[in-house]
Amino acid sequence: MRVVYSPAHLAHDVVTETVLGAAIPANEVAERAELIRRALQADGGFVLESPTEHGTEPILAVHDPGLLRFLEEAWPAARAQSIPRPSLIADSFPTFRLFEGMSAEFLASRPEPTAAAGRAAWWGFDTANPLVAGTVGAARAAVDVALTAVDIVLGGERVAYGLCRPPGHHAARSMAGGYCFLNNAAIAAEALVRATGQRVAILDVDYHHGNGTQQIFWRRGDVRYVSLHADPDRQYPYFLGREDEVGEGEGTGANLNIPLPAGTDDDTYLAALDRGLDAIAETPGDLIVVSLGFDTYGHDPIGDFALTTAVYHECGRRTAALGRRLVILQEGGYYRPALGANARAWLRGAEGRPFDPLPAEGFGAAGSDR
Repeated sequence: MRVVYSPAHLAHDVVTETVLGAAIPANEVAERAELIRRALQADGGFVLESPTEHGTEPILAVHDPGLLRFLEEAWPAARAQSIPRPSLIADSFPTFRLFEGMSAEFLASRPEPTAAAGRAAWWGFDTANPLVAGTVGAARAAVDVALTAVDIVLGGERVAYGLCRPPGHHAARSMAGGYCFLNNAAIAAEALVRATGQRVAILDVDYHHGNGTQQIFWRRGDVRYVSLHADPDRQYPYFLGREDEVGEGEGTGANLNIPLPAGTDDDTYLAALDRGLDAIAETPGDLIVVSLGFDTYGHDPIGDFALTTAVYHECGRRTAALGRRLVILQEGGYYRPALGANARAWLRGAEGRPFDPLPAEGFGAAGSDR
């Protein structure tokens, strides 16, 4: 399998994040991608290659130009405004209740803030998304990783994997958040639609709902979004991800959310996956973008599912069994000791190779699942 990887992600060097007002050690760190890279290189069945640059046009086909402009300007502006912090994190957000009772005309007249912290809030939606000097370069490189995986599949390969970091599925058209700055999967799906004229499916198997991907394609009938995730009644992103969210306008019926309970185990998850794959099978086209997350693993520090390494192999196998071409893009997964093993298992399943688990140590191996 061809794997696209860029070391540019290392420049998004995040040390802490803020959760419920407290600074904690960051979960979305550079080591995540490096563990996966090492595990795939050690396997011998994966060929790593560098991405090609695709410019801004594919990004602007999905995102507000202001979001990209903010990402490019944010860190220099924070330094110019003498913000003495190792990262830029918003501390206030322009939620709809802030403007309750004000007319649409008045709100449209409100300018984007000029203060760096205000702009971070204007273009963001949470405090767990620290931006550092190398963030924009890493985010742009992650998009190129995703689009190069698209190129590989359109060039004739049945499957390709983009080792994207930072992840992307929480980034909406005009907002960054949830460790995400640009929506790699949405950009890839849009590129596939434009290149082929087909309907494209997105299968999101990250623990968290991909609110950004849903929002971008909410009124689109040419992209089928299917997401398996933790119930937003108890987990981030809280405001979206419920089963009654099916899309609107031309997108009515093109959005399928499958929220799952705490403690979801292998069998429960596979049943939900089959439901999602059945929905994709009913969708015309032969292309699937997979938003691949491993925060569903039983030991993940920010998840509460109970999946094992072995089930990831079966998930990859069942997804590939649809017979469609796969552009697989990395999203979350934060239990680092098992991250390499979990990614390797899923990708081997998608490629039709046997499970062959890693030994208990080395390359982010799983060790005991229980």
